[in-house]
Amino acid sequence: MSYHSSTMSSGSGTTRRTFEFGRTHVVRPKGKHQATIVWLHGLGDNGSSWSQLLETLPLPNIKWICPTAPTRPVTIFGGLPYTAWCDVGDISEDAPDDLEGLEASAAHVANLLSTEPPNIKLGVGGFSIGAATALYSATCHALGRYGNGNIYPVNLSVVVALSGWLPCLRTLKNRIQGSHEAIRRAASLPLFLCHGLVDDMVPYKYGEKSAQALSSAGFRNLIFKAYNGLGHYTVPEETDEVCTWLTANLGLEGFRLN
Repeated sequence: MSYHSSTMSSGSGTTRRTFEFGRTHVVRPKGKHQATIVWLHGLGDNGSSWSQLLETLPLPNIKWICPTAPTRPVTIFGGLPYTAWCDVGDISEDAPDDLEGLEASAAHVANLLSTEPPNIKLGVGGFSIGAATALYSATCHALGRYGNGNIYPVNLSVVVALSGWLPCLRTLKNRIQGSHEAIRRAASLPLFLCHGLVDDMVPYKYGEKSAQALSSAGFRNLIFKAYNGLGHYTVPEETDEVCTWLTANLGLEGFRLN
């Protein structure tokens, strides 16, 4: 697949950053195509490694789209270049969040989904910073627009976040709570969040706080699962539960656990 770039302008209109997205990997459905999910990798990773894992899941009716994030300087790694959906300085409530980077990535995801057939259910999932971007996309869906005011063009059916957090947590919660329409849309979008209790990269408390904030903002159809002894990676028990949850919430046919 070709390289994509996405240009987002900030509110002032003076600064424009262009993000060059890397290669997109697609896992075709082995059965009847019922849903398409964009899956977002973690820091420093790429779409290829996740496409290989997703290929093995017992979900024949899902098409997976695995894009690769732009390479950019990442503050948490001393400004060294990594593939990242947005810049990360520190995963804490008071850290400044890279809203411009998040918006460009959320727009890239929405663009990938916007060309799917009309009868196909759409979703976003991710791991770590990919999960952060998936949860940010969930708030765009609820609000019906990006933070810059542009219309959010796709209707999501599911969002999955593994070992992640919600950036701009307070701001987004307040925005959603300020709109009856956003609260209504949030209530109808199923979210599945998983987090390891011994995660040394994205501490468990940030996953838990994000789940609580989303829940109180109006995402009532939200499940948050904690895993004993799990660090910053995935395990078969977790992916099995994701498969079961996706099958139930997307109404998929022909599911079987290996």
